Amino acid sequence: MAFSVDEINRNAHLLPGVRLGYQILDNCRYPWSLRAAMSMISGGNHSCKSTGPVRVIIGDASSTQTIMLSRILSPLQVPMISYQASCACLSNRQEFPNVFRTIPSDVYQARTMAHLAEHYGWTWVGAVVVNNDYGLLAVQAFRERAQGSGICLAFFETFTRETLAQDIQRIATTVQESSARVVLVFAWYTDAGALLLELARRNVTGRQFLASEAWSTSSYLLNNPAMRTIANGVLGVAIRSAPIPGLENHLRRLHPSHHPRDALLRDLWREEFGCEPFSLSGSESASLPLCSGAESLQGVQSTFTDTTHLRVTYNVYLAVYAVAHAFHSLLACGPVEDSAMNRSQQQCSSNYNISAAEVLQHLGQVNFTTQIGENFFFQGGDIPAVYDLVNWQASPDGVLTYSTVGRVEGFKLHMEESAIWWATGSKTVPVSVCSEPCPPGTRKATRKGEPICCFDCLPCADGEISNKTDSLTCDRCPLEFWSNDEKDKCVPLPVEFLSFTDAMGITLTTVAVSGAVMTAAVAVVFVYNRHTPIVKANNSELSFMLLMSLKLCFLCSLLFMGQPTHWSCRIQQAAFGISFVLCISCILVKTIVVLAVFRSARPGSDSMMKWFGPGQQRGSVLLFTCVQVIICAVWLSVRPPQPHRNTGLKGSKVILECTLGSVEGFATLLGYIGLLAAICCLLAFLARKLPDNFNEAKFITFSMLIFCAVWIAFVPAYVSSPGKYAIAVEIFAILSSSFGLLLCIFAPKCFIILIQPHKNTKKFLMGKSEKT
Repeated sequence: MAFSVDEINRNAHLLPGVRLGYQILDNCRYPWSLRAAMSMISGGNHSCKSTGPVRVIIGDASSTQTIMLSRILSPLQVPMISYQASCACLSNRQEFPNVFRTIPSDVYQARTMAHLAEHYGWTWVGAVVVNNDYGLLAVQAFRERAQGSGICLAFFETFTRETLAQDIQRIATTVQESSARVVLVFAWYTDAGALLLELARRNVTGRQFLASEAWSTSSYLLNNPAMRTIANGVLGVAIRSAPIPGLENHLRRLHPSHHPRDALLRDLWREEFGCEPFSLSGSESASLPLCSGAESLQGVQSTFTDTTHLRVTYNVYLAVYAVAHAFHSLLACGPVEDSAMNRSQQQCSSNYNISAAEVLQHLGQVNFTTQIGENFFFQGGDIPAVYDLVNWQASPDGVLTYSTVGRVEGFKLHMEESAIWWATGSKTVPVSVCSEPCPPGTRKATRKGEPICCFDCLPCADGEISNKTDSLTCDRCPLEFWSNDEKDKCVPLPVEFLSFTDAMGITLTTVAVSGAVMTAAVAVVFVYNRHTPIVKANNSELSFMLLMSLKLCFLCSLLFMGQPTHWSCRIQQAAFGISFVLCISCILVKTIVVLAVFRSARPGSDSMMKWFGPGQQRGSVLLFTCVQVIICAVWLSVRPPQPHRNTGLKGSKVILECTLGSVEGFATLLGYIGLLAAICCLLAFLARKLPDNFNEAKFITFSMLIFCAVWIAFVPAYVSSPGKYAIAVEIFAILSSSFGLLLCIFAPKCFIILIQPHKNTKKFLMGKSEKT
């Protein structure tokens, strides 16, 4: 402070023509602080000559004493500028309108610690604080900043000076038993030292301490050998350091002979040089010799002359300059033109009757640039938050030192990650979590009655994923997608349809083509033997029409295979319905012909075949078939089948299929086929005992029984089969019923034609008939 005032008084541009005076009194505890403050503002007991009382108090260093002094001095509007009172409560301008400070509020260092915890993923943090405004408000600020960041306090322990020994034992046990590996400590350096020593005595290691500015740069702790095992790796928030140009030279020039009444300087001389600086009545030390006077601080390396890390010292420097700039503005100092000298001079107003209210007003408006180029101003009563981040590291000789590893400016954190040594003894960032992070594919589930940082990781359900760490929920996959085995991404579902290339498709295709070839072969046999009696006796025209329809039935099954399209879905059911009706119509007409021929063989019945000749037979087949064509036309025009992507089997596949469109239309199509088959079966059953040369009715009966059995079994099998298997069931029904008709009706005839040609004569057939 003395250096700053002297420097300002020598400055021709700051307060020109005005000299600042100062009075330094010991604060000690509250009563002495109050007495010193009252002495200052009353104008008594000060060493300088001035025209009025001291108007600004630089201090107090303690937050508690600053609060108490402010409550007394605030009604008098006496400005106070503290260089170390960091309590967040002092930012309240309603309560403390006369308090300014050159140290940031504790709120910012607490937020910085929360920012560090968030930055390094420490979600499980313990807190040890002194039980006063300094500690309690800091933890409150930490909690507010940590809220929403997933950071929890594993424990929160407080202590008081009066019961420090007992409290330290309790706190050490808590730290030792807790799973938290990061502990923030808001305490005075002596209290923090007591806790660290107790933990060292218990051999508690691996704890990463976050230090408040009150002990993060304490040389008292750093120089204690017992701290090396427990305090190595401490990461602390420190008051920012800055150089003061000229201060080191000023300190090294100091000599007791120049300041004979400076007791502190005499004590320094005794400690540093081991001699008494000079003899004052009653002050000589009996054990120390007198100094020669040649002693000097020029070559001395001590904490007194070390100006490499000026922290609180720089805050005092700023406080004095803030006062000077406030007075400079208040006294309207500025350049004045001197006509005699023909030049401008710096000059201040000669009105020194300054009120306290004016000083307060101008202090709040201070804005200047320091000698190192920084812009200084007050925000309310505070300054913008700037901190250094320091890291305690063991030097090669085992001595603890601290190194600056980062800087905090407002809410911006600048870290030199590679320069940090952690409590683990390495550069690996320690882990402090209640529960390990939930990997992708899981979600967080909080435990009942425990903090949100303690949770279980539950795997996502089928069809849901989480693709980031610590996800709170699992997201459902879009349509036609499903979760993979790890549940961390959605993958497209496999597309399934009855393909020509898979095993089932190849089998059905082979059977269908074989059936068509067999039908074609039977047709060739019949064409080649069309003039033989057995072909003529079984109505060769209807037989050829039946073979053609059977071939269509075999081939229409191929329309059900392959990827469904708009047109294939419409054609397949229509082709199936019309082909089978054509087939059943031919068989029905053949059955009616058999009955008509039998009736015509009776006396007086010659007219029956006249009314049911070849033209009527073809017309009947056409009529029966046209009914099915009309049914299909109405169905396809009203609600036709459409291709559909079926995702009903979740997690399995996307099934490409054809919807029926109208279930009523499909039921009508099957019902009509069933009706014709039932009528045909009934008529064939009635004609089963006709003469042998007309015994085709027996085979028609068998074929119809097989046909009806197949399609009756088809309905429940089709409804219960999933996906492409439903299509396979329908194809199987088509092929099996077609083979039943082909074999039952045409196999006996082909056997006679090819194996027993001697029976394929008119004489044999007539002879058999006569025997019957």
